[in-house]
Amino acid sequence: MTDLNALSLNELKTLQKDIGKAIETFEKRRKAEALQVLQAAAKEHGYRLADLLEESEGARKPAPAAKYANPENPSDTWSGRGRQPRWFKEAVAAGRPTTDLEI
Repeated sequence: MTDLNALSLNELKTLQKDIGKAIETFEKRRKAEALQVLQAAAKEHGYRLADLLEESEGARKPAPAAKYANPENPSDTWSGRGRQPRWFKEAVAAGRPTTDLEI
């Protein structure tokens, strides 16, 4: 290991600069290594990594479309799935038909 006390000011500044660069590129190098490992594993199974990633991203279901909107604040919407929002419950309890709340 280098004895830092034996280095001149210029050598210490150069070392500091080199260490800064190494830290900046460390994460990039690690990601590149991981990507190479993943690409090799995909190729070993007869696939391209990009094709596998496209399939996994496409497997997600899109969020359901809004079916109801709050008449007092149209940005409050509800798809009709899951728990009813407070504004929907209150409107129905007040006697408002659900068809009035449809978008």
